[in-house]
Amino acid sequence: MLDKKLLAILACPLCKGPLQYDAAASELICRADALAFPVRDDIPVMLEGEARRLTLDETLPPSRGK
Repeated sequence: MLDKKLLAILACPLCKGPLQYDAAASELICRADALAFPVRDDIPVMLEGEARRLTLDETLPPSRGK
């Protein structure tokens, strides 16, 4: 689990946009760049070469359950 203070200051290294933490997948998600940066041993790996491309479904915002 990443520290909330760390999450508040982290930004995407490419676009400098906000990141969302997916605890289940241990990834930091940048929807703008469609990338998922891994978190290994509670340390974010913020390298483009280590990031995973998001699928089309993952790039869409979460549904509101209407």
